Amino acid sequence: MTSLPSRRVIFSADDFGMSVEVNEAIEEAHRKGLLSTASLMVAAPAFEDALRRAQKMPSLRLGLHLVVIEGDSSLKLPAITDEDGWFGRDQLKLGFQYFFSPSARTALKKEIDAQFRAFEKTGLTLDHANAHKHMHLHPTIGAMLLKIGKNYGLKAVRTPMEPAGPLGETPSLGDRALEQWTRVLRTQIRTAGMKTNDSCFGLRWSGHMTPERIHRLLPHLPTGVSEVYFHPSKGQNEQMARLMPDYEPDAELASLTSPTTRQLLTQHNITTTTWDAL
Repeated sequence: MTSLPSRRVIFSADDFGMSVEVNEAIEEAHRKGLLSTASLMVAAPAFEDALRRAQKMPSLRLGLHLVVIEGDSSLKLPAITDEDGWFGRDQLKLGFQYFFSPSARTALKKEIDAQFRAFEKTGLTLDHANAHKHMHLHPTIGAMLLKIGKNYGLKAVRTPMEPAGPLGETPSLGDRALEQWTRVLRTQIRTAGMKTNDSCFGLRWSGHMTPERIHRLLPHLPTGVSEVYFHPSKGQNEQMARLMPDYEPDAELASLTSPTTRQLLTQHNITTTTWDAL
């Protein structure tokens, strides 16, 4: 029996559909670079543009990027969004609301189902799921995502556990807290009979996954399956400039298309993979 490579990596991108600029970068990163996977925002402004591009790239694996914070909703339910159908940005406030408010939980369940249903209507294969700003770490949201997602054929979910060592840093109190939250999520995923990654990179350097950093990280990837996720874009539109003003999306695209990135994978015997291959 042939053993699997000791280090495997999934290169993925979030926010597919957020803007045409993001969509352009994801297409380029897949066609010319190492990007194999993207997470789709089904209620975002450039969703239809993303869908048209996806239909021309059958080799790009697509999953649901569930939005329950800082983004557009599908149903615009007043219990969880403002009058424009926009989820707020206050993570702590939303976390309490989703946990303690029965009306919010009812609306949340409907919204999550609507987003999975919208993905299903595209006719695309559901490769995986995760949540914007990693809100599926919230036990209520994580449980709903898994239960509802299973009805739509969901088989893989991201665990955003980022070890500090490979980044050349010492674990902080925040890292230890995150580890506890991800243990809960990982247990939920395993109990649901779904796949997940061992490590995840993109949290600490979110928006700043530059070639220099990626080339420094790759030789130190831990054993097992790592997901390395990006937010590439061909520039920023008005909304992106407001929500993520300091991001370096062009540099993130460069990381995915850099010949050096590919060379480092070969040099250090790291194999690229996808969720369905786990």
